[in-house]
Amino acid sequence: MKNRHLFLFGGSPPFSDKFGKKFADFSLNNKGKVAILFIERNGWEEYMKIYTSILEENNIERFFYLPLTPTIDHATLQELSSCTGVIISGGETELYRNYIVDTPIGKRIKELYENGAPVAGFSAGALISPLNCVIPPIDNSRNEHLFLNGLGLIRDCVISVHFSKWKEEENLKAALARVNAPIGYGIDDDEGLYFENEILSETEGDNYYIFKQEN
Repeated sequence: MKNRHLFLFGGSPPFSDKFGKKFADFSLNNKGKVAILFIERNGWEEYMKIYTSILEENNIERFFYLPLTPTIDHATLQELSSCTGVIISGGETELYRNYIVDTPIGKRIKELYENGAPVAGFSAGALISPLNCVIPPIDNSRNEHLFLNGLGLIRDCVISVHFSKWKEEENLKAALARVNAPIGYGIDDDEGLYFENEILSETEGDNYYIFKQEN
């Protein structure tokens, strides 16, 4: 069984140098192809360079840009299945969740992940990665705490992003109790966490917080 690799970032790209190299290594370097999933907006082509530059420095030469929409065609799914690494961008979390979780795209991502392809989630991408996708009031149009199904790449935890900037401690503690998860990770904007086989293995910086549910 292949090892599974999940990178979760509390804010926007780029990768840190250390995690960029690690992600590229797992993506097979010059033999690899990395998918970048994003919500299309003006100037997206230039924005993609923030993701790709550090990976290009580490010998990733091929990228598949996948703008998310409510429907997806077979050719796009086939292209996604041929990738050796996946990046889920940041933005409007509810849209990312609706376009990826419980869809053919989400199924393909989970298959790639289970087969050893690294997955990286930035902000919204990090929030939808666990089994429980918890979206705080500041991050949705209803201004309330949303508890939704996530991708399920990692279980038994809750993820909070922009942790210090959004003052998320009380929300994270409340979410832990609500979903009965044993542990919560609060990730600041400049922080990244790397999970190997769903176990926290390495961090980038010291701007992360761990909360355990009180018995």
